Amino acid sequence: MFSDASSPLMPTLRAVAQLDDPVFLGVVVRSLGWSVVCFAALYIGTIGAMHQLLDLHGWIAWAADILGSIGAFLLAFWLFLPVAAAIGTLYFDRIAFAVERRYYPWLPPPQAAPMMEQIWDGIAVALRVLFLNVVALVLALLIPGVGLVLGWAIAAYAVGRGLFVAVAMRRMPRGAAESLYIARRLSVLTTGGVLAAIAYVPLVNLLIPVLGVAAMVHVLDAAMSGPGPRRLGSI
Repeated sequence: MFSDASSPLMPTLRAVAQLDDPVFLGVVVRSLGWSVVCFAALYIGTIGAMHQLLDLHGWIAWAADILGSIGAFLLAFWLFLPVAAAIGTLYFDRIAFAVERRYYPWLPPPQAAPMMEQIWDGIAVALRVLFLNVVALVLALLIPGVGLVLGWAIAAYAVGRGLFVAVAMRRMPRGAAESLYIARRLSVLTTGGVLAAIAYVPLVNLLIPVLGVAAMVHVLDAAMSGPGPRRLGSI
C-alpha cells in the first residue's frame, strides 16, 4: 500500500501504518505524560506569576485567571512542536529500531555517532525548534495569516532537518549526516512540512514525537537507496 517510494507522503504514511506497534504505543504514552507535565507546569506558572506580580483579588483575579488560561493554552499550542521534538529525541533510538525491525530487517546494527554527540544534537534540535517557533510567533502576531504560513515553513525546516540528522547519526558521523541532508534536502523538508502541518491538529499532534522519528527513518532509507550515496547496509 505504501510501497511507492517516490510519494512525498510515503514516509509519514508508513509511520502512521505502524502506530499499532507496541513500541510506538509505549512512546506515545510516555510522550503524553511528559507533555501533560510540561504544559501543566506552564499553566500553573503563568497563573501563579500573574497573581504574584499583580496581587489580584476578587472578580479581577477571576477574570485574570480566565485570560491567563486562554493565554497559557495558546502558548502551549504554539510551543507544542518544540516540546514534541525534545520528547522525540529522548526515544528516537527505540522508535528507529522498531521501524527498521519491521521494514528493513536486513540492515546491520547501527554504528552510532558518540553518545554525547547524539545527546547534544538532540538538545540542539529542541532549542532550534523553540527559537524558530518564537520567531514564528512574533511574525504571526505582526503579520497575521502570512505569519502563520511562515511559522509552518520555519517548523518544517527545524523539525525536518533536526530529526533527519538525529536519525542519520545512528548510522554515520555527524559530518556525513549533514552532507546527506544537503544532498536530500527536498525530501527531508517535504516530510518536515507534513509533520509541521500535523502539529496544528489538536490531539493528533500528540503523535508527532513518534511519527516524526519514524518518518525520518524511511526518508533516510530512501536517501541511502538512491543514486549517489551508498546503501545503509554498506556503512
